Amino acid sequence: MSLFRAAIDRIAGYAPGEQPQDSGWIKLNTNENPYPPSPMVVEAITSAAKGRLNLYPDPLSTAFRRAAADVFNVEPDWILPGNGSDEILTILTRSFVDSHELTVYPYPSYILYETLADIQGARHARMLLNPDWSWDMPAANKWLENARLALIPNPNSPSGNRWDDATLQELVPPQGVLVLDEAYGDFADTPHRAEMLRSPLGKQMVITRTFSKSYSLAGIRFGFAIAHPDLIAGMRKVKDSYNCDAIALAAATAAISDQTWMQANVAKIRTTRQRLDAALRAFGFDVTPSQANFVWATHPDRSHRELYEALKQRKILVRYMVYRDVAWANGGVLDGLRITVGTDAEIDTLLSTLNDILSK
Repeated sequence: MSLFRAAIDRIAGYAPGEQPQDSGWIKLNTNENPYPPSPMVVEAITSAAKGRLNLYPDPLSTAFRRAAADVFNVEPDWILPGNGSDEILTILTRSFVDSHELTVYPYPSYILYETLADIQGARHARMLLNPDWSWDMPAANKWLENARLALIPNPNSPSGNRWDDATLQELVPPQGVLVLDEAYGDFADTPHRAEMLRSPLGKQMVITRTFSKSYSLAGIRFGFAIAHPDLIAGMRKVKDSYNCDAIALAAATAAISDQTWMQANVAKIRTTRQRLDAALRAFGFDVTPSQANFVWATHPDRSHRELYEALKQRKILVRYMVYRDVAWANGGVLDGLRITVGTDAEIDTLLSTLNDILSK
């Protein structure tokens, strides 16, 4: 007899990307930023480490909320920090979805949404996207009618596409909350700054952000939500008492205060992304135009798994992804390679290696 809840016994759990512990790898599999964080972050961490680590951190993350509020042109009570945006997604699920209620999300997309619903014991439904990553709105609306939470990554993963504001407003559940997971939002050609929260449906929307991508802080677990203060106040009841540690708070506050550094790194990634896209197309890949720090590439003639394995043998990691029950895919299975945009040197090595593999 199991001691675990039935919901836990049923699920496999979310499987994150590989994190090799030995040196010499080119890691293009988990969408980390290849460039270092702002020097202000290192200074802030050093100062915090010399500070009062024997005391609890600020439970309301006041300094960070003020800094983030300035960037997004809202008041601090519109901001809820978390231990990575994954914790924010957990708080959202626990706040708005009871065990008998429904969570919906696009598919193919970020499968963690499904895991979070399973852990909560809630119902969940995949809203199947079209082959061009657009929405089948009549089908989506049937699910949205009864949804308490709609989790929409924008830009999407693994595709990297971004939907426009008019489309997103159509995805607000009549009796629920729309979450715009903008983990990759800063890499878009025209990044958002929480404008949609000021729309007529803004009181039913939450935007989530992470420091793991554009701010180069995947090793510091930090993310945050932006929403109307009424929603933030309710979500605050659900978070752990001291959910953000002093080191992470210092790092995140410094990072978000140095927008110039972050934007310079993002601009380099956008430029390299364009070059990677063009080179993959020249190799015969189909590449979805990306607004994120990765590209989704499929090849009409080569096995994606074999390409992934061949690259791995040469100590280059990309993400091989498989989505099942995709009605329009061959045999119902969609697979491909999601490739993080690294430095120019890393991408040069990837492309040279791919050229050798494909020529055999």
